[in-house]
Amino acid sequence: WPICINSKVPWHPVLLSPILRSTVRSSGEFRLEGSGPTAEAKPSATAMEDVSEIETRTDSLSASIIFHVIRDVIGFVLYMHQQIPSVLPDLTTEFDDLQAEYKNLEAALSPCEEAKGSFRRKHAGRMRDIKRGIRKLQKLMDTVNSLDTALQIIISEVPGVESAILILGSSPIRPHHVYEFSFTHGNNVATNAGDFTKSKAAEGLARKAIRVLISKGAGSGSYPGPTKLFLLVKAPSSFNSPLHFLPKRDFRYSKKVASLGTLVGICYDSYVVVPFRVRLRCRNLPLALADDASLTSSSSIGLGDFNSHDLIWFQCRHVIKGLTFKIPDEE
Repeated sequence: WPICINSKVPWHPVLLSPILRSTVRSSGEFRLEGSGPTAEAKPSATAMEDVSEIETRTDSLSASIIFHVIRDVIGFVLYMHQQIPSVLPDLTTEFDDLQAEYKNLEAALSPCEEAKGSFRRKHAGRMRDIKRGIRKLQKLMDTVNSLDTALQIIISEVPGVESAILILGSSPIRPHHVYEFSFTHGNNVATNAGDFTKSKAAEGLARKAIRVLISKGAGSGSYPGPTKLFLLVKAPSSFNSPLHFLPKRDFRYSKKVASLGTLVGICYDSYVVVPFRVRLRCRNLPLALADDASLTSSSSIGLGDFNSHDLIWFQCRHVIKGLTFKIPDEE
């Protein structure tokens, strides 16, 4: 029979971080239209189709700003798409606490050779539980740390990084969600390329970027299950860091995704990927010049032409894989 359903996809019910809690809005909407047992899922009109611009209060985009904007949005994407059970800072603290507790229990158990069997069994049981928790988070934390290192390396060697892409999906060429970033530096490129201290400017711009994404409905899509997050950065073809990045000169991604699963007996055939685009512009760059370097939807990947044949895409080798965990039921 004919099907025409309007449904709002609910936000993840767990508590949000302080940065997100005050700004989150349920703006994700999908319309299912068709007939018979299948229907096509299409993004609603509220989906982001243009570039959201953020003007900085600084005269240049420092390495710290670029790094922390990308880094914080990675945490946002993982959390809002239910790839991690809590925000990255909380997971990092939990991981460190588990490691510290395991070492303390190990040290306390060593001199207790003559302790009662019940005490030793209880101690050993707790250590097994902690070790299980450490093992669950170990790979995620190692990958996040490696990605941080890779991002710092490419920003240090290419201080004028102009664009980056975050892709959530099983493959970078067949994404479920895409986040594109453009950095327009103007006439000044920051020289402190090795300083990644989180300044107030970097923290403020990272929060602004997250708020912009939330206002456009980012993170409101259906849960795809544990998947992967890929990072790509545009840099000169002469850039060489084989341990962290692989060149992808002709990189393109498909904007149509198929076979997402079923919902109340209705099969999703496919939907069009609408990338979320954010551009950070330093205040000394006239708007007319910024528009020349703006992101355009006509390009193969939506990041525009930077008038340089020497710039190519580099894919980070460190791919973050989502965790499997129980999703709390919505109250």
